Amino acid sequence: MIIVSACLLGENCKYSGGNNKAENVIKYLEGKEYILVCPEQLGKLSTPRDPSEIITEGNKDGNDVLDKNIKVLSNKGVDVTANFIKGAEETLKIAKEHNVKKAILKAGSPSCGYKKIYDGTFSGNKVQGMGVTAAILNKENIELLDEDDI
Repeated sequence: MIIVSACLLGENCKYSGGNNKAENVIKYLEGKEYILVCPEQLGKLSTPRDPSEIITEGNKDGNDVLDKNIKVLSNKGVDVTANFIKGAEETLKIAKEHNVKKAILKAGSPSCGYKKIYDGTFSGNKVQGMGVTAAILNKENIELLDEDDI
């Protein structure tokens, strides 16, 4: 079983209300069993919602959010850390219930990015690091991929 970021399959759950439909991911999943998730919605954030970023100062990332060492803030300065942690925990719960071994996640996302994430300045700059959901899945040895890996 594979967990997939719902936005990659055309679900309108992206912060802007749109999606990140990726035809290569859709084709890859043909004939495979998968479950759609949107960690941000699972964390009780609305769609649309203000964009959010992990405050990555000092090479921090989703692992540090889970450890409650740094925050996730919206572009309006609203602390949405608890929502991102809740969404990550709910995604992990689904993964464990379905014995998930692989996750295909949205690149760059503060939830789902696993190679690079936005740096918290809302300037478009990315840094090495994992989003909150990617970090929690990685701790459980779930293989992480994004749409660029497919």
